[in-house]
Amino acid sequence: MTYDLLTGRSTEHLAHTSFDFPVHQALVAPLTDLINEASKAGHQIKLISGFRGHQQQSNIWNEKAYGKRALLDDNGIGLNYSELSPQEILKAILRWSAIPGASRHHWGTDIDIYCANALPTENYSVQLTPQEVADDGIFGKLHMWLDQYLPQFPFFRPYANDQGGVAPERWHLSYQPLSTQLLDQYTFDIFLKNIETSEIQLKKLLLEDAEDLYQKYVINIST
Repeated sequence: MTYDLLTGRSTEHLAHTSFDFPVHQALVAPLTDLINEASKAGHQIKLISGFRGHQQQSNIWNEKAYGKRALLDDNGIGLNYSELSPQEILKAILRWSAIPGASRHHWGTDIDIYCANALPTENYSVQLTPQEVADDGIFGKLHMWLDQYLPQFPFFRPYANDQGGVAPERWHLSYQPLSTQLLDQYTFDIFLKNIETSEIQLKKLLLEDAEDLYQKYVINIST
């Protein structure tokens, strides 16, 4: 069960709520509290992502590997797929997307959020870019509020800072009490087994550098 939960192959731990996306059962009460407190301050928190299974993450990964989804540089600006080597494609994907089976979203403890009442138009498509969540961006007020009040809740930003792995994601929140336990359980052996048994593009490159990728993109988080 632990392997399946850690690698996105199980849904038994999930609760289906009014959040629009499934989350871990343990997340429901504290997330409700956070949303309610933010609402009092004028910020309507909505999820744009919650639980994401192995197959869904594989689809995202493979589409990026084939150039069917945008690849972004460190600043969230689009790259020219045709000009990139396989190694550069891999690096660009890893900067913004987890390896299938190695995403914190598999656990249901991690969410991506935005502020619904800050959307500039009714049909605005949220992109989750650094520009949107900058202090002067459309979601800046929400995140400045979170900077001040998030320590009062059992959530943290695992990608708050650029540590050379995943790019900073101000919108990504994690339920600390449980996600910390699950990360401790996510060993390199599990990481390697997952890659070996996954049908994903760039698999050879992933296996060639598996230990470094595990250190850089899985356990290398802001605490």
